[in-house]
Amino acid sequence: MNPSANGWIKKLLLEVSERPSFQIETSKFYNKLKQTGFIYGSNVNVVLDIVKPFDFTDEERCKINLLLTFYFIHKKQNSKEDFTKSLIRYYKAIGNKKRSFFEELFGDKSPDSLLEKMIHKRIYIEDNFISKSFNYFLINALLFVDILGYQKFLKDEHQIRAYINNIESAIETIVFTAIDAKSEKTKYDNNLIKLFEESVRHKDSTLPLYNNAIAFITEPLEKLYIIDLVCMASWSDKVIDKEERDFFNRLKTDLNLPYEDITKSVDDINAFYDAHKDEVAFLRSKNLAQSFYNNSSKVVSKLIKRNSKRLIKELSESKEAMSLLAQSTQRNLTDEEQKKIQSQLLDIFKSIPSLAIFMLPGGMILLPLFIKFIPKLLPSAFDDNRIEDED
Repeated sequence: MNPSANGWIKKLLLEVSERPSFQIETSKFYNKLKQTGFIYGSNVNVVLDIVKPFDFTDEERCKINLLLTFYFIHKKQNSKEDFTKSLIRYYKAIGNKKRSFFEELFGDKSPDSLLEKMIHKRIYIEDNFISKSFNYFLINALLFVDILGYQKFLKDEHQIRAYINNIESAIETIVFTAIDAKSEKTKYDNNLIKLFEESVRHKDSTLPLYNNAIAFITEPLEKLYIIDLVCMASWSDKVIDKEERDFFNRLKTDLNLPYEDITKSVDDINAFYDAHKDEVAFLRSKNLAQSFYNNSSKVVSKLIKRNSKRLIKELSESKEAMSLLAQSTQRNLTDEEQKKIQSQLLDIFKSIPSLAIFMLPGGMILLPLFIKFIPKLLPSAFDDNRIEDED
């Protein structure tokens, strides 16, 4: 079975359809999934040892784990609808009706082939250059949001897009609060906090307050996932200090979780990172927040360079966007101006396939960096005051 070749989904489902290993409790499956690194955005194994993972790349293991988790949820919900067709309907339902991220794929009439392309597109963006750079938190680690949405979809399709928006916003609020709980913040921690503060994924809304975000987290899987994401955010400097532990205690109470769930989550992330420090690239960094910020800057810079011609064309059609970007080279934009430029950039991203990453869970956190680097990387005429460096 080759996850990078046609027909892999049909073959994998045939192999696992009768497996007794799927007859386990949801919490136990989640723990096994976490041990693979899927929840942490670094897939070092395949869940339930369905296939031998050693011949696969991290991205291929991620594809397998994502599909198997969807399949597990489908089985647990006792859905009567064909698994492949229901998953395709789900991705169509949560896509933007005007310009879906998967819209160019929907001409494929074969459900198996279509789903393979959708999963591939969901995992691989620009040869996965982005997720390779900082997959520990942004893209691959947030794939579980897709799983939570599918679980909700199988129970009630009504307002499924609103559910995805709400769960993403709740995650941002709670994780930001966790980062802010650090007693001593480095320069890079502050940069990371600023990115979270300025990056509202849904341009027409604001992030919910902490209490409202907590109120939205009601399902057992949602709670376990939130705790693990908070552990990842708190662990970014490889130390969980007293203030962070106090926040965990607060979260335990607010989510009505037993203390054992908190301690297990901390123990699990410590065990995973200790066991796989040589396999997970970002763990080699002395400061993970610094690594995140630096790698993010490189990714955004490269994306702008690759798409500079198309960006110039699209931006030239928006005088307001051009004006605000030019002004950003001389002063900080106001909150209202930031929202305007974010809104206009999002419309541009929809028309440039390789920039669609910003429309996915976690992608919006990079938007402030994008605004910062555009004037520097586009032609000098874009910035009247620029003095070109000599090589």
